Amino acid sequence: MLYPVIIHKDAGSACSVILPDFPGCFTAGDTLEEALANAQEAVELYFEGERDAVAPPPSPIDAVLGSEDARDGAVLLADIDLSFLDTTSVPVNITMPVHIRNTIDRAAKARGMSRSAFMVESALRAAGPVKAAGA
Repeated sequence: MLYPVIIHKDAGSACSVILPDFPGCFTAGDTLEEALANAQEAVELYFEGERDAVAPPPSPIDAVLGSEDARDGAVLLADIDLSFLDTTSVPVNITMPVHIRNTIDRAAKARGMSRSAFMVESALRAAGPVKAAGA
């Protein structure tokens, strides 16, 4: 989804980015391209730890252009992928040997979990902190 962002750049400094639809959300980059790419990570961090978060609709560009934050800056549109907020469960088909499936089932049962919940928890633990796409 395209969200307006406000870019400020002073000589000899990085490009700063304000994301007005996400209060207090900002980022920067050494180049304009890097700063815009970092906007995705900034939005993901903005929602980190939130359950059932819903992103606001993008502000009208005229409202952002007339804002105090936009003074002496440029207003651009950044493509923010909000799919990370989608908590819809989907089926996933994987293949593994029977003995591994049985081991997973025993471990899940011992913890009072379903196979799916056990596999999701295990995968997330194994993945550890993952950097946002494009960052």
